[in-house]
Amino acid sequence: MTPINAMSDAALLRLNLVRKGEKLSIFWPEYANIYQMTLGRWLGPGDRDRPALIFEAPDGSVQVQSFAEVDCAATRLAASLRELGYGRGDYVALHTGAHPDTAVAHMAICKIGAVAVTLSQLYGPDTLSHALRDCRARVLLTDAAAWAPLRDEAAALFPDLQHVLLRTPGVGEIDLGLALEADVAGLVTELGSADDPALLMYTSGSTGKPKGILHAHRILAAYTPSINLFYNLSMADRDAVFWSPSDWAWVGGLLDMLLPAWLVGRPIATSLNRFSAEQAFSFMARHRVTHSFMAPTAIKRLAQTAEPRAEYDLALRVLCTGGESLAAETLEWVEARLGAVCNEFYGMTEVNHLIGNCAALFPRRPGSMGRAYPGHLVALVDEDGAPVAQGEPGEIVTPANAPTRFLGYLNNAEKEGEMRLGLWLRTHDLAVQDADGYFWYKGRSDDLIKSSGFRIGPAEIEDCLLSHPAVADCAVVGKPDAARGAIVKAFVRLKGVAAGSDMLAQDLIQHVRTRLAAYKAPREVEFVRDFLLTSSGKINRRLLRDAELEKAKGQQR
Repeated sequence: MTPINAMSDAALLRLNLVRKGEKLSIFWPEYANIYQMTLGRWLGPGDRDRPALIFEAPDGSVQVQSFAEVDCAATRLAASLRELGYGRGDYVALHTGAHPDTAVAHMAICKIGAVAVTLSQLYGPDTLSHALRDCRARVLLTDAAAWAPLRDEAAALFPDLQHVLLRTPGVGEIDLGLALEADVAGLVTELGSADDPALLMYTSGSTGKPKGILHAHRILAAYTPSINLFYNLSMADRDAVFWSPSDWAWVGGLLDMLLPAWLVGRPIATSLNRFSAEQAFSFMARHRVTHSFMAPTAIKRLAQTAEPRAEYDLALRVLCTGGESLAAETLEWVEARLGAVCNEFYGMTEVNHLIGNCAALFPRRPGSMGRAYPGHLVALVDEDGAPVAQGEPGEIVTPANAPTRFLGYLNNAEKEGEMRLGLWLRTHDLAVQDADGYFWYKGRSDDLIKSSGFRIGPAEIEDCLLSHPAVADCAVVGKPDAARGAIVKAFVRLKGVAAGSDMLAQDLIQHVRTRLAAYKAPREVEFVRDFLLTSSGKINRRLLRDAELEKAKGQQR
């Protein structure tokens, strides 16, 4: 294994890293543009006819588009949007899911210098209304299934909306299929520069409505080193095929999967199927998927299949993950049973890819988030912003000028100010760093459980519970307690058809007591059939915590 700081300058440039004295810094050109860095790179004679998109339609048929075909469609859609009056700096809302139309639309939006507003189809009408009112988008691309329940209320929900494009339009709507066949004569592309806004992504926080996070075109260049590292320096393998079940409206599906695949000129496979372990394994086998990004929640679902290679003919060799902590037992299953390298990484939509792993360059430690990625400065600090001692928990922070930093929150300067802690950008995530530079996640600062003077992070308790053979998924929160301030409460979903019981609850409590410590063991266990998830696929711990708080208030009345 070659340490990254020992790589040649030529190798570092391929990762978009440059030497500045003894440090490695992330580089992006002045006129970096997402279209130029992805689709636009692969239109020469030797590349234009290679597959770019592999779409498995709901009826099981497979449609393949080359880079040239995607570019032609994007140019025609760009011409249609220009004809409607949209151009540089305008917000174009995308509500089209993991369909090829989404990928084409991103390229079209780049071509006219506009900003893509990425909207998940998991959003309910109130969230969609908030997002579109917040950015005052006048145009929306959607599909029939997503738009049908919104159509009758559209005027009230989306007062700024002037144009709606979809493939089966109603009265007053525009046929997206025809827009993808428009005349391109006279179209002049207007590619944005590195610091021009490119993406507006609405993401939920622990409080309040989703915030609009603006990213510039440079974000993909800034992500390039870490993307190559968590895909284990193998992205450009000639047979590489990328796929993720993650929503293309979010960082995981868009910036960690779709755009990286095209960054290296490799195809991305997609479908509109609902995620399940059987669907995921079958899809990956059919399309010879080699590289995937999945949230830990999805990987845990896969891990309920003991021997996937015995049941499915898989080509998968790299599985990367982020968004929440990955249990050590799940990592071991990926590598021993699924037969793939698994690199976990850490960051947030506002400032991403701070910490992570790359098995090709340094050993991973099960349960660890990894090391600070090259080009990033990461520190652990206390509530006043002072560095904590090695081995002590602290909040993960990075400099306010971090290379993957967002441009800011749309219409929310106050919230942006809350992210600052002196010269640092805050994450509100807690970790410990060991003597070898590895970080170990300890939970959210607002998820921290303070019980009888102890500060308890939920992540390691969840990790421990997941190692129990009966547990499929779990979440740990603090429950208010008059005597202790709070107690540890675990919500547990069991595997298969197993039923919860007092005996099993006591077994789980003892499991944690034995493996971690008595003060970390849950004092209550509640069995659930399923969890409510956030729109990015994580267990919504805030709802669980808020429900316990409301119960406690009710008992005091």
